[in-house]
Amino acid sequence: MELEKIQSGYRALLRASRNSVAAEDNKVIRRALDLAVKACGDKVILTGEPQILHALSVARIIAGEMGLGLTSIVTALLHDSVDNLDISKKDIEKEFGRKVVEILDGFSRVTGIDSMQSSYQAENFRKLLLSLADDVRVILIKLVERLEYMRNLDNAPEKERLPLASETYFLYAPLAHRLGFYNIKSELEDLAVKYLEPEQYQYVENRLKQTTASRNRFIKEFSVPLQKNLKKQNFRFTIKSRTKSIHSIMLKMKKQGVDFEEVYDLFAVRIILESDEKSEKSECWRAYSVVTDLYQPNPSRLRDWISVPKSNGYESLHTTVIGPRGKWVEVQIRSEKMDEIAEKGMAAHFLYKGIKGEGGLETWLTKMREILESPEKEDTAFLDQVRSGLYTDEIFVFTPKGDLRQLPAGATVLDFAFDIHTEVGSSCVGGKVNGKNVTIRYVLQNGDHVDIIRSKNQKPKQDWLSFVITNKARTKIKQVLNEEKVRAAAEGKEILLRRLKNWKIPYGDTLIQKLINHYDLKTAQDLYFLIEEGKIELLEIKEVLLKEEAPALPEPASLMQEKETKEIPESQYSDFLVIEDRVEGLDYHLAKCCNPVFGDSIFGFVTISEGIKIHRRGCPNAHNMMSRYPYRVVSAKWTKSKAAPSFVASVKITGIEDMGMVNRIADILAVNNVTIRSFNYKMDDGMFEGMLHIMVPNNDILHGVMRKINSIKGILKVTRSDSA
Repeated sequence: MELEKIQSGYRALLRASRNSVAAEDNKVIRRALDLAVKACGDKVILTGEPQILHALSVARIIAGEMGLGLTSIVTALLHDSVDNLDISKKDIEKEFGRKVVEILDGFSRVTGIDSMQSSYQAENFRKLLLSLADDVRVILIKLVERLEYMRNLDNAPEKERLPLASETYFLYAPLAHRLGFYNIKSELEDLAVKYLEPEQYQYVENRLKQTTASRNRFIKEFSVPLQKNLKKQNFRFTIKSRTKSIHSIMLKMKKQGVDFEEVYDLFAVRIILESDEKSEKSECWRAYSVVTDLYQPNPSRLRDWISVPKSNGYESLHTTVIGPRGKWVEVQIRSEKMDEIAEKGMAAHFLYKGIKGEGGLETWLTKMREILESPEKEDTAFLDQVRSGLYTDEIFVFTPKGDLRQLPAGATVLDFAFDIHTEVGSSCVGGKVNGKNVTIRYVLQNGDHVDIIRSKNQKPKQDWLSFVITNKARTKIKQVLNEEKVRAAAEGKEILLRRLKNWKIPYGDTLIQKLINHYDLKTAQDLYFLIEEGKIELLEIKEVLLKEEAPALPEPASLMQEKETKEIPESQYSDFLVIEDRVEGLDYHLAKCCNPVFGDSIFGFVTISEGIKIHRRGCPNAHNMMSRYPYRVVSAKWTKSKAAPSFVASVKITGIEDMGMVNRIADILAVNNVTIRSFNYKMDDGMFEGMLHIMVPNNDILHGVMRKINSIKGILKVTRSDSA
């Protein structure tokens, strides 16, 4: 049976590689497959799929969806079995070429990246980026390998799914985006949120299925007049439409606080023109005029990536117009060549030799090296730097000599100064943009001509970090400030030591820790620095050190009783939770940041000092925890019980002020036997806003109560809030 699957996979690979591999090279692919079959044997991967079938799938995606050639296909077939091949590297080089050996070596160096036992994801990412210096195809195969894993993640052990999905969302999807593989990026994001936020994902997926027919009717209604007018102008073209990815719909709903029905640009229409390279740009603009003659455009939504392409070679003209029935529609206009590059990203540069954009990869690698060379060692700061560097779009500005500089959108004059040189940035006091004097905070726009004004008395300041956005500027400013802080802290320590000697108080770790705790500081260096700055008075320190701690007063009996009635001991939840990978000696508590309720999708997180905390999968902190500390995530689920305890749930209610609304809400809670923990509300300018904290046995009761409250006259929205 497996032999049949291998044969079927091999035939699919040959079909996919038809456009990128010559027919006579198929025997090379066959030789690589034979080697891989022997080396893989009966081994299976994390998702339970045979290793050889996984390798064939990766090679097929590399050939078909990325359009890469023979070297990449051979490497993809051998990537999993390179350590078990029964031939030497010399023989591999003789058989398949030097490049295959180099890429396989690069791939071997980054195999640790997928290990969920590694202590920091950011450090793994650093290794991944360093591997790019050898050959970009290492990362392309790595991306496809992850895509193949994600497509089959349902078959992986449950405890592996969340960490894999989170790492995919934060690391691999942004990498795919930065390299220009938009289709792969969208699919990785969709597959990741399917596991990270299953309930919201399912809701959007179902709504998309329900609205397919009406969407198709609207697209036809929009496209028919467009086709007619384009044909009149003698265009040769194809019109396609694509629905927005589930992830981007979810993102829009969250960012704008709207429901599915209120997301207006659910799909985009793409016009692909058949034109030669010399006239493709002017043809795109001609097609744009046809579209805007027919439909009213939104001028603020025009995106011109034809005149100045993105750094990864992406070229396209985007506009948003008002279509039939007053609905907004995004229209993308591009040539066939531009579409090929947009679909296959950086890989298309291997096919289209000599087109501009080839240098885009080098520019990107240079920027990545800047991040890698930064002295920032803390994993969170590193990950934030990389994440911010990956998500932003670019602007292009000119130096006084007319050189073009590429910066992320939102970059300031100060970012530009540091991009020129560290010394220029450190001494920057302002700039001239298009001949006008501006401050260092001025946000640059596409096409600005920028000249930096410097002063030898200027030094980097702490508040600069609040408005610069480039990694280089932040790194260099922090470097100078840290050097200054170390020098000031050393002086502050000397001042404190002298005073302690005068007061005849012995210096020691316990004394310093007492001061750190009193002033709520993180480190001793912070304490010494504030002393040198004069922000902590020495006489105040003396009072703190000499003051005896007052004995704790007993709590009044009434307060004790109130606590007993209001707070529920968390230990009672342990009977209703099953936690895999149980860690001996650790208690289990419900997290206060998201207040999970019986029936919610949950996971456990091993904390440093508070045992295991149980979080909802939709918790606002979930992505961060899973990405940074996947080795501390444990699977958890509720067990069925007739006597489930009560859980705290928070519900936000908004509506139009109406007499008796509060009484009607109270009636619903009474009918459903729900205990009110607290209910705060206000009425302002005719609007009602309330926060309700209630005790419920499970999420079915909670959702039922929310639905009933939502049906009250005047109520506009009822949502579950994360914190109690």
